[in-house]
Amino acid sequence: MGNATSRDRLMKLLEPVVGAEGLDLEDVTVTPAGKRRLLRVVVDRDGGVSLDDVAEVSHAVSATLDADDAMGGAPYVLEVSSPGVDRPLTEPRHWRRAVRRLVKADLRDGTAVEGRIVATDETGVELDVDGAPRRIDYEDLTRGRVQVEFRRLDDAEDDGEDGDEG
Repeated sequence: MGNATSRDRLMKLLEPVVGAEGLDLEDVTVTPAGKRRLLRVVVDRDGGVSLDDVAEVSHAVSATLDADDAMGGAPYVLEVSSPGVDRPLTEPRHWRRAVRRLVKADLRDGTAVEGRIVATDETGVELDVDGAPRRIDYEDLTRGRVQVEFRRLDDAEDDGEDGDEG
C-alpha cells in the first residue's frame, strides 16, 4: 500500500474517532523509525488542545487501530499532538484559531502580506496591516504562517505593569 493510500485510509478511519472526542483531525503521517514506524496524529480544536484531550484521543485512536488492520502487523509507535506554530494556515478554521496572531499570508497573485488577524468569517479574513484593515477572501489565499513574536499582543495587555505583584 502506497504512502498516499495508507494516509488516506488512516484519515478516513481516524476522523470519526477524533471527531467523537470533539477534535479535528488535522494530519496523519507514518514514517520509518528504525525497526518500527512512527504514526503521528495531529489534532486541534477551537480554544486549543489540553494534555488531557491528547491522552483521551490517544486511547481512542489506539483502540481503533488495535481493532483494525490499518497499520498491519509491524510494530509502530503512536504519537498524538496538536499542531505547532509552524503549521501552515490553509483552512478557514486555521485562520479562525489564529485570531489576534501576527501572520504572513501568501496570495494567489504571488504577493504576500503581513498583518495581525482581526477577524474571520465563512468567506475570508480581516488583517490589520500597519494600522489599516485589509480584507482577504479565502479564495485569494494560498496559505499563511503565524509569525513568531517574542512579545505577543496578549502579553502586552498583561505585562504586570499595573502594579500587581503576583
